[in-house]
Amino acid sequence: MAAFVTVLLCANLIGASKVATIWGFTFGAGVLFFPISYIFGDVLTEVYGYARARKVVWAGFGALGFASLMSYCVLAFPPAKGWPHQLAFETVFSSTPRIVLASLIAYFCGELSNSYVMAKMKILTGGRLLWARTIASTIVGEGIDSVIFYPVAFYGTWSNELLLEVLVGNYLVKVAWEAVNTPLTYRVVNFLKRAEGEDYFDRGTNFTPFSVAT
Repeated sequence: MAAFVTVLLCANLIGASKVATIWGFTFGAGVLFFPISYIFGDVLTEVYGYARARKVVWAGFGALGFASLMSYCVLAFPPAKGWPHQLAFETVFSSTPRIVLASLIAYFCGELSNSYVMAKMKILTGGRLLWARTIASTIVGEGIDSVIFYPVAFYGTWSNELLLEVLVGNYLVKVAWEAVNTPLTYRVVNFLKRAEGEDYFDRGTNFTPFSVAT
């Protein structure tokens, strides 16, 4: 949980607002790190089940909300006389309520969709084909996240061309990154299953997103 929340906060606070271009490919600078949270979501759901993964998603939601509130309060404090960095702080850490709202909604919907697909596919496959389940859940979860976040956060402030380019580019990179990390996911999942003696199947699970019960 600690690692999941750390990755989530860093990806949103450090990487979310910068757009980079490498070799003609435009993407959000945090795109190489944010998908790690989906890998954690896959591992949590595979080993411990949807309900425990949902609790971690809620923890991340609370952490993001607090980070947004803290950023707002810190930036609102009047800078000391002679301290020259207020504009730099505002450039890096200020997020409009629209971006904060977009981030929270997209994260919540995307992460829970990812866990839901993982849990349901595990039952359908009898616990086999982990690679297919991790990639399929990421395709769904990251797709929902991207389709919600970028239009809600930037429509009307970015050009439609840039919005679509970054949305599609980030989505493809996230899915590809998940696929590349599949061997690592296998190793972590297998290690935890052996260490914990746990391999949960979500039969009879209440899949409502609005609960933290396990």
